[in-house]
Amino acid sequence: MATTSSTWTPAEAPARSWRDGLKITRTGIFSVFFILIGVWILLSAPQNIPGDASTLLTLDRAGQQGISVPTVPFAVGVALLYMAGGIIGLLPNPRLSRVKFVWLLVNGLLIIPTVLVIIAAGGRTNIVVMLQESLRLATPIVLGAMAGIWCERSGVVNIAIEGMMLTGAALGFVSYTLLLQSGLGLSGTWAQFLAVIIAVLSGGLMAVLHAWLSITFKTNQIVSGTVINILAIGLTSYLRLEVLVNAEAARATLQAVPIPLLKDIPVVGEVFFTGKPIFYGMFALLLVTHVVLYYTRWGLRTRAVGENPHAADTLGINVLRNRWINVIIGGLIAGLAGAWFSLETSGAFDDQMTAGRGFIALAAMIFGKWTPIGAFGGGLLFGFSDALGQRFQFLGVPVPPQFLQMVPYFVTLVVLAGLIGKSRAPKADGIPYEKE
Repeated sequence: MATTSSTWTPAEAPARSWRDGLKITRTGIFSVFFILIGVWILLSAPQNIPGDASTLLTLDRAGQQGISVPTVPFAVGVALLYMAGGIIGLLPNPRLSRVKFVWLLVNGLLIIPTVLVIIAAGGRTNIVVMLQESLRLATPIVLGAMAGIWCERSGVVNIAIEGMMLTGAALGFVSYTLLLQSGLGLSGTWAQFLAVIIAVLSGGLMAVLHAWLSITFKTNQIVSGTVINILAIGLTSYLRLEVLVNAEAARATLQAVPIPLLKDIPVVGEVFFTGKPIFYGMFALLLVTHVVLYYTRWGLRTRAVGENPHAADTLGINVLRNRWINVIIGGLIAGLAGAWFSLETSGAFDDQMTAGRGFIALAAMIFGKWTPIGAFGGGLLFGFSDALGQRFQFLGVPVPPQFLQMVPYFVTLVVLAGLIGKSRAPKADGIPYEKE
């Protein structure tokens, strides 16, 4: 019997185009970004900045002591480092993956001092104040991210953080105003303390509504959160018109509480130990959330409910009760974040004064991969971007202020679009639990 055999020839291979060999990765995108930034700095800095200009980076609040940095040489050095790192990042050699990551990470960290040195060329900029403002502006974002972690680790999506924060800001300030006018003889300090408690409880009340809709009645959790956000906008606007507009609202804010001895530590003392109560509360809740989530029985049960509620149920864990409690805890924390806006920072309340910080807190939570420490890093990133926009205005950068106010939201888009890489939420996040 004759047999036929077929032989493969190159002509039968599928045609390949240049697109088949083009693979777009995050490393490649950031490599190209740093190359372009490096080229731009290299071409523009020597032309627009005098060669003998220097920037004084001050390290004390008085602004007298610091480090003098030659602006043009520093900018050129960073530009060359950016370009070299970008070129290394585009090389296809897999053995260089660790080198690529470290180099691009260093390039990213250099963005902060590079921007400050170039913008303040020929003048001075205070690093201590910049760090203080970054941490201060990160406070509501970190608190909002902690609120989201408590909810989503138990399997409940909470996009209502914005509404809970706004409600806390409004009811806290309204109660403070009414307490001062009540004739009870309360001092301003006691009135502020009670107002913060009311703000926290109001956030918890909104969380009860969210839990009732999404856990008990199994409403779509995104819809439930959206409803609460809309409700908060209308409710707080009504309270402002009916109470604050017709009342002599107080303008005082919570007083700073410097910690003895610690506040005298150079740089660190001024940044961390001269803050206000809710600022300190951010660090306390960060620590408590981390310890409870990873080192207690409740945290283990919460993570189990968020990953596999049916398995948790078979082990005797009350899934619905666990979710209810965690959502309410998240709401209480979001209410405290709201109090930061009206009672600790501005001493006033305006419509929608949270300005989307609740959604940025969700971005920080995702950036931190649903972990407290990671979320703190994300909150600090957004707080720094907000402080950077304010610093640009202070230094007189010729950019419309509206664009500078967009900086934290632009950073949010960049982070969510390509910086965080693969991020996995708890498996049962957003899925209503049906008991079998």
